[in-house]
Amino acid sequence: GVIDSPARWTTHGTDASLSVAPSGVRCAVTGGVHAALLGKIWTWTLALASTSMRVSSSTVGPVEPVFRTVRYAWGMLVYAGIDEAGYGPMLGPLCVAASVFVLPDARPDDGAPNLWRALNRAVCRRRTDRRRRIAVDDSKKLKQSPGGSSHPLRHLERGVLSFAAAFDGVDATAVRRDADLFERLGVTVPPHRWYGGEVDVPVGGTDAERRIASSRVRRAFADAGVAGGLVACEAIDVEAFNDGVARQGTKSSVNFGAVVRHVDRIWRRWPEDHPRVVIDRQGGRTHYREELQLVFPDARLQVLSETPRLSRYRLVRAGSPITLSFQPEAEAGHLPAALASMTAKYVRELLMLRLNQFFSGLLPELKPTAGYVQDARRYLADIEPVLERERLPRDRLIRCV
Repeated sequence: GVIDSPARWTTHGTDASLSVAPSGVRCAVTGGVHAALLGKIWTWTLALASTSMRVSSSTVGPVEPVFRTVRYAWGMLVYAGIDEAGYGPMLGPLCVAASVFVLPDARPDDGAPNLWRALNRAVCRRRTDRRRRIAVDDSKKLKQSPGGSSHPLRHLERGVLSFAAAFDGVDATAVRRDADLFERLGVTVPPHRWYGGEVDVPVGGTDAERRIASSRVRRAFADAGVAGGLVACEAIDVEAFNDGVARQGTKSSVNFGAVVRHVDRIWRRWPEDHPRVVIDRQGGRTHYREELQLVFPDARLQVLSETPRLSRYRLVRAGSPITLSFQPEAEAGHLPAALASMTAKYVRELLMLRLNQFFSGLLPELKPTAGYVQDARRYLADIEPVLERERLPRDRLIRCV
């Protein structure tokens, strides 16, 4: 129902037609293929593919899964961001997330695109918007205070679920429990009793709102030429966190380990496309060469910049390049980093909901905690009788700070 069949365009000596049938969608192109026309064709096929229809084309080939990319003469841009949530708390996991956008018609030499502008029909930065667009920004700005007119996680959840559904090409309501989302994001839930109870999703919205939001993101993707991507998250629980600090000496080393695991996965998934990855700066550090060389010993490393505002490195492994940029407040200037921030925060909040749900089931008058140090001490004092009675291991519940 997106277009009538057949549709036809002619430009620069190129004739193209797009026909729709019950068996799928077929695109036929004759004459010299002009890049602008090919981009237009691809926008239409993406819109149709997002409805889970099979697309076949004499120029781009069959599309399975939903997204497939077209490489123009100048290449394409794989634009990623990585950020964390839960670096400082005493309770709950450290979560590190990544988001990746594949932009076939973007010129990498032009620098990072403004995806807020490109996706403007569906996306904004603010929690309140007259057009009811989806807010994407630093997670700290989007989580609301308890006791407000809507659920504190409403905007985080709306953004993460709508983008995840748009990337996966699935029905927005396919995620019914937090475990469904964790599976899609690659999150391994720690095997402790306090994480055993699943949480219904959404926690702060309705199914109808989810469908509308994900549909808007899909249409914005088609208009902006976003041809795929992903969101992913790693949750590092107390035991792994404490063990990492004991072995490596600092919390930042544990966080950095998760960052480079995301980098490696992105690099391996798009080995021929020179991913550009923007990473929120790790504390006040400006030098990462030695750590990167230790993690990727087989890669040739070039320092492109090391300044107070930007640390940038190019690594080449087996002929496959990747560029990493570390900068303060990366989520303020790069939508992929902002979405990663939101994803990490939302996953952590869902796991904290599980933890609070478990202990409040054993101690009904217990006030929930976000896990940060001062309130975590209050919480631990309140649940002390439960820890004793249930023989729960403190070393797997309490993080070193």
